[in-house]
Amino acid sequence: MREGYEGTGPGAITPDGCAVELYSRLPVRDEPEIIAAAVPAGAHILELGSGVGRVTHPLLERGFTVTAVDESAEMLERVQGARTICSPIEELDLGETFDVVMLASFLVHAGDVEVRRGMLRTCARHVAEGGSVLIQREGEDYHTDLPRERVDPSGYTLRMLSAEPVGDGVNSVRAEYVFPDAVWTQTFLARPLTKEQFEEALAEAGLEVDEYLTPDRVWVRAVRAV
Repeated sequence: MREGYEGTGPGAITPDGCAVELYSRLPVRDEPEIIAAAVPAGAHILELGSGVGRVTHPLLERGFTVTAVDESAEMLERVQGARTICSPIEELDLGETFDVVMLASFLVHAGDVEVRRGMLRTCARHVAEGGSVLIQREGEDYHTDLPRERVDPSGYTLRMLSAEPVGDGVNSVRAEYVFPDAVWTQTFLARPLTKEQFEEALAEAGLEVDEYLTPDRVWVRAVRAV
């Protein structure tokens, strides 16, 4: 387990505190629609941090080709129909490029600045000329509107319990997922980024914002900087 990360609940837990069984249960929300509207039909997508394929599978159903990358072999065992690669994102160098590179699940908010830099360099390294990078950011109140809970129509409750400062602009965030038959918790480190800080991080990796895809600016399409 990485320092500052923890997970509890049934089944395998990955080094960043994610429970494989939990992520296998979480429903797909609006991510596939947002992605499909932002990229060319039939594009080859490099999905960084794919997990169990929660978004991978709907993208495949929509006719995209997906290469799914995750550092957890247990997660990747649940992915069907896509090429899978087990690797930390920040270390990935496939020697090939893709129409679309996707960094979702708020991974751009990694607490470790060097990990974030490595992730964004991986995005820049693997995006084809004329291609795009799709990034999912935290909402502006992610660390402040706490505690809060959301009851999902599928039957579970997500409780965001706390975000406690641990130094250097990083918070220790604690979340709880309550299902009728099981409870999982995850504690992880996350670095809040203002719009300006996010764009500075992109620029450092040779990327720039092409368009904020949603009104809350959570989903972003970036391209290689001119």
